[in-house]
Amino acid sequence: MGNKFILLVEDNPDDEALTLRALKQNHIDSGVVVTRDGAEALDYLFGKGKYAGRDLNTMPALILLDLKLPKVDGLEVLKQLRADPLTALLPVAILTSSSEEHDLITGYKLGLNSYILKPVDFDQFTEAVRNLGIYWLVINQTPPRSRRAK
Repeated sequence: MGNKFILLVEDNPDDEALTLRALKQNHIDSGVVVTRDGAEALDYLFGKGKYAGRDLNTMPALILLDLKLPKVDGLEVLKQLRADPLTALLPVAILTSSSEEHDLITGYKLGLNSYILKPVDFDQFTEAVRNLGIYWLVINQTPPRSRRAK
């Protein structure tokens, strides 16, 4: 998987631990960067705040984004990502417990790549994370970095 990594945006420590455990169990050993609210995720992606000076040529291969986040909710994060040429083409998968049709439809209207409901059962969750990792980190082809910011 080379230097590909995942940005996990998750405010719930239990869901964060569960996701990290599922990734590790499936040998998805690319790095995982964790941010715990929408504002921190945006700071990370745009190199602001405590992430000022971060190399913006290094972007995640996948953003796993929760919807119900403090400070800036997941849909607003997605909206800001899609509005900026630097991040407009980054793959974003919402990983949420929300089965609200409004969230689903709005997410796709904003340019979401995938909407996954968090399974309650750990084995099902682990399988969902395995499939996500294999698809987005191994199978999926992303545009060259030089094309993203144009």
